[in-house]
Amino acid sequence: MRTSIATVSLSGSLTEKLTAASRAGFDGVEIFENDLLASPLSPEEIRARCADLGLSIDLYQPMRDIEAVPAEEFARNLRRARHKFELMRRLGADTVLVCSSVHPLAVDDDALAADHLRQLADSAQAFGIRVAYEALAWGRHVNTYGHAWRIVEAADHPALGTCLDSFHILSRGSDPKGIADIPGEKIFFLQLADAPLLAMDVLQWSRHYRCFPGQGGFDVAGLVRNVLETGYDGPLSLEVFNDVFRQAEAGPTAVDAHRSLLVLQETVGVATPPAPVVPTGVAFAELVTPDAEPVSAVLGALGFARTARHRTKPVDLWQQGEARILVNTSGAVRRTGTGLAAIGLESPDPAGAARRAEALLAPVLPRRRAAEDAPLDAVAAPDGTELFFCATDRPELPNWRADFADGAGGAHGTDAVGGSHGTGDIGGPHRTDDNEGSHDPGVTGGPHRTGVHRIDHLALTQPWHHFDEAALFHRSVLGLHAQESVDVADPYGLMRSRAVTNADGSVRIALGVGAAPTDDTVHAQHIALATSDVVAAARRFREAGGRLLPIPANYYDDLAARHEFADGELETYRELGILYDRDAHGEFRHCYTMTVGRVFFELVQRDGYRGYGAQNAPVRLAAQHTARAVIGG
Repeated sequence: MRTSIATVSLSGSLTEKLTAASRAGFDGVEIFENDLLASPLSPEEIRARCADLGLSIDLYQPMRDIEAVPAEEFARNLRRARHKFELMRRLGADTVLVCSSVHPLAVDDDALAADHLRQLADSAQAFGIRVAYEALAWGRHVNTYGHAWRIVEAADHPALGTCLDSFHILSRGSDPKGIADIPGEKIFFLQLADAPLLAMDVLQWSRHYRCFPGQGGFDVAGLVRNVLETGYDGPLSLEVFNDVFRQAEAGPTAVDAHRSLLVLQETVGVATPPAPVVPTGVAFAELVTPDAEPVSAVLGALGFARTARHRTKPVDLWQQGEARILVNTSGAVRRTGTGLAAIGLESPDPAGAARRAEALLAPVLPRRRAAEDAPLDAVAAPDGTELFFCATDRPELPNWRADFADGAGGAHGTDAVGGSHGTGDIGGPHRTDDNEGSHDPGVTGGPHRTGVHRIDHLALTQPWHHFDEAALFHRSVLGLHAQESVDVADPYGLMRSRAVTNADGSVRIALGVGAAPTDDTVHAQHIALATSDVVAAARRFREAGGRLLPIPANYYDDLAARHEFADGELETYRELGILYDRDAHGEFRHCYTMTVGRVFFELVQRDGYRGYGAQNAPVRLAAQHTARAVIGG
């Protein structure tokens, strides 16, 4: 189906919005009147610009407070409308959106409303224009789509139809099944928006919190199915009022918007992109750093061993059990602090995963590599993290570990030639004998009571304007399940967090966003490492010279009030800075290292527990703020 987007959904000037919509792949746009009024371009120039960009102008909007008003007011409305119809003819738009009246003088008289809309349609028809009447959820007398349709039906004019808007319908809890009573040819336009489920004034909800389909709590797909069953053949158009989108860069927002419609079309069965290929595990996490020594010291204290080095690039593999960390010191990252730059995802079909990602507009990343390097596909997540689709120990597919030679392979110098697009330097030891439990448990073997055995989850704090986009990306592109969003108290505001995971929990990514655009927490990332005995792992880390994040004593006083522990257990947690939580499925014990650059590590022990310790996140965040202040002071 054709896709369209309202210019109000994007930031910037009208020219910037049109360019972003075109580059993202939209077929058309709705021109929002304020964007036209503020543009230095004439209607003819805007029309030509859209044509050059391959965009149709599908709707001009909005026209307000037209119907069911006193006669003298309606006469002024008709005069106003004729001016707008002439402008639309110059613009090349053939459909105008008329919102149900909120005028204080409007009366509750369906017959009068129908008569006024009939006269308006007569005037529009003379200009070759159609009128699409929409029920605003906060309309003075008409606020449901069924009511708006009854008035349109009574007016009985060929140039008058209805516009259906998913937000106005679903925010009021209206049943979209009634859409079946509307002939498809009388549905002149379909506007789509999702929204989080909030208990607030519907006007404020609409003006500030709409989002793209799949990012909120509405059943937008169900509504679209009802519309398509009528025979509607117009565009799927996005009209999203959102404070974040209005401040974010238009280009990425437009891509996110178009991706949402591609996924929606797949959901309702009118498009068939490549099927999702759900990752089955984490092959590696890659850190980039200008100085390998601090992060190497932390990894060594955690029990990792440096087991391999890339043949041609300054990238080392550190491994413990099935947990693999790559440390990249290429010249390309010398000016940035230590950060988590890439994730290798085990995939049953790496090529299929890449095709899916590309079809859903994920940026495919170029990779400079030597001729003998394994060919691997990578895409960029919304926050810039690079995602590699890997097949470890699959002889029929390229093996990312074949790029590495066994052993540490020399010093940690940063003067080697290498480094591609941040994380084109990937790999691990080419081993065929690292089955679980077959080696020293502190290095490359299976899990050990005092060691790390795999990566439990990865936490990526998103730029403040990418949070909803990130959730949709990981769900649609990677096929992961998105859990409910939670708010976490930070000393300087609220952080939002949402986890995405595969069915068995072998891939878990916690997405977070800081309290404000300038919040330093947007730089925080961490790697959670699974262990069977967090107390033993924490002790070993500390004895090896590692520094654990200190946790305030008040936390443990509260913990004693909320839970009962065995003799000495709470004292041990207090000594090591271990935090505790439980859910209906089991218990969770975890602790944190001090931060290196923009990254810290978490040791976690899950005993049936399915969450991420959200109960403890405010304490951890406050402790990290305190630690940074002490170090900085």
